[in-house]
This record gives sequence, C-alpha cells and structure tokens, in this order.
Amino acid sequence: MDGSAERPLRADARRNRDKILAAAVRVFADAGLDAHLERIAKEAGVGSATLYRNFPTREALIEAVYRNEVTQLCDAVPGLLAAHPPYEALRAWTRLFLDYVTAKYGMADALRAIAAAGSNPYGHSRDMILAAVTALMDTCVAAGTIRTDIGPADMAAALEGIALTSASPERRERAERLLDLTLDGLRV
Repeated sequence: MDGSAERPLRADARRNRDKILAAAVRVFADAGLDAHLERIAKEAGVGSATLYRNFPTREALIEAVYRNEVTQLCDAVPGLLAAHPPYEALRAWTRLFLDYVTAKYGMADALRAIAAAGSNPYGHSRDMILAAVTALMDTCVAAGTIRTDIGPADMAAALEGIALTSASPERRERAERLLDLTLDGLRV
C-alpha cells in the first residue's frame, strides 16, 4: 500500500496522484512491464520524486492503478442511473467495462507479475464489479426492462467471457457486438 489511505491528501497532492495514475494507465497499456517510471512521471507532469513519494515501488503503482480503475468503473453506476433510463445505463456501463478491461489488458503482464510475487492486486475487485452489475440489473428489473431469470453473477460471467476473448484494443468492435448480443438477450 502507498500509505495515502492513512491521511487525506492536500488538493495539490491529490491532483498529482491522480495525474500519475492516469499517465500510468496510458504508459502501462502502451509498454506493459517494460514501462519506465520516469516516462510515467514525465507524462503526468511531475518529478520522479513525486512519483516515488506516492508509489515507492513499481508494484505499488501498478496495484494502485488497477484499484483506481476498478473504483472509477464502479463509482460510475449512480451517475449513469441518474442520467439514463435503467437499460441504457446498463448498456453505457458495459462500454465503460470494456474501457476498463482494455486498459487492464495492457497491464496484464504487470498484474500477473504482482500476483506471482504474492500480492493480490485483484483484492475486492470482483465483489465491487458484482455489486455494480447487481445495482444496474436490480434497477432494470424494477423498471421491467430485463428478464428476472438471469442474475448478476451470470451477467458478470458473460462480461468476463467477452473480456477474455475480445477485450484487446484491436477487437473492440467485436467486443461491442458481443455485448449487444448479451444485452439483447436480457431484454424482456
């Protein structure tokens, strides 16, 4: 852990941390395990010392990037439900899920290396994603727009399957078609 959860960050420190995380997603997606931390700092517009103060090791940075991506994905649910009818919110969230998986795809080797070293970068991500899918599907069921015989665990498994087979950037169009097929199968 990077220690930032122990005390709140000043606004400027929080902005720097967020810039580092955003730059790290791009750089890890582009260069994978070969990503240089100095490149991440440069793309974030911060010095190397700022990067290392927030993330003392490559593993800490990779894990923080992954957790941040999961949190952003799951935190999008209330806003989507407020802005769209339930079924459209579910559809929009599945596209965000693809964005998340595509970003993770570029970091897959790095995440596997961390897991092999004994850390669990995935932590509660499955539970968080299942909770997000549950909230979306429950709202759709209440609105009468999707079937009641398919549960959130089944939908999460379908999303994982699509991710495993089609989530690389060059297969985005195929992934979207598979998502549409899956979502169409949920409709009442």
